[in-house]
Amino acid sequence: MKDYENDRRHWIKFESLQNFRVKGGGTIDGSGQIWWQNSCKVNTRLTYRICGQAVTFYECNNIIVSNLKFRNSQKMHVSFDKCVDVKVVRLFVAAPENSPNTDGIHVTATQNIQISRCVIKTGDDCISIVSGSRNVKATDITCGPGHGISIGSLGAGNSGAQVSDVVVNRAILTGTSNGVRIKTWQGGSGYARNIQFQNIAMNNVTNPIIIDQNYCDRDEPCHEQASAVRVSNVMYKNIKGTSASKVAINLECSKSVRCHEIVMQDVSLASQRPEYVEASCVSVDLTRRGIVTPLCSPN
Repeated sequence: MKDYENDRRHWIKFESLQNFRVKGGGTIDGSGQIWWQNSCKVNTRLTYRICGQAVTFYECNNIIVSNLKFRNSQKMHVSFDKCVDVKVVRLFVAAPENSPNTDGIHVTATQNIQISRCVIKTGDDCISIVSGSRNVKATDITCGPGHGISIGSLGAGNSGAQVSDVVVNRAILTGTSNGVRIKTWQGGSGYARNIQFQNIAMNNVTNPIIIDQNYCDRDEPCHEQASAVRVSNVMYKNIKGTSASKVAINLECSKSVRCHEIVMQDVSLASQRPEYVEASCVSVDLTRRGIVTPLCSPN
């Protein structure tokens, strides 16, 4: 760990490159176990430490990353930060289910990125998409274990956030702690809009469909605030499978900034156990098309 004192955020970094390809079939192994042991999320007696991302692409244009394996990253496995025109194809990402903050593919402030035919098994989000990202397409994704496919978190520390034009199409999620998720902090501003989750299979997934506008990932409580990131024009289409939680659809939107134009079409989620599942919808303008189960009333 002492070798990272000059830059604790990065291990391998590609910066300001154009028309560039990284491929091969080899494995990038972050040997992250020592970092996880020293994480405050694992050992609460420790103070917060900045951990390195295994591979970072920063301010790169027209790049292709394909046919690689990533294992046991110190923190996030591969991150695209302020990049434009990116193709990510056939990545295999793996870390233990209890490894902290080991997102598979992290997208931040990046435009025009296509992620396809990837298998991701980690201790955090399989794919995370955060502020400044636009035109993000994820297709043929196998996810689990992990925290699912997430937009956010957005709006932490009363910050502004913008995410738009995201499509997740043809994904299989198995045993994840969330399915398809939008998560925002209270007090933020900006928007998450024009988002489609479609043709997705859920297998024993906790919280298969969730919008959480009261996200609070810290020890002390988060107080209710009047402002929020505006969530609008979100489509859930042809999502089927089983839920590990009693509440299979949980749309918990801001009381002050309602979720608008939320559409569910042909959604069918049943319990993994012999019991009924429920839907909970708060402060959301919801439209249903086709057969949607479980049901909740717009409010």
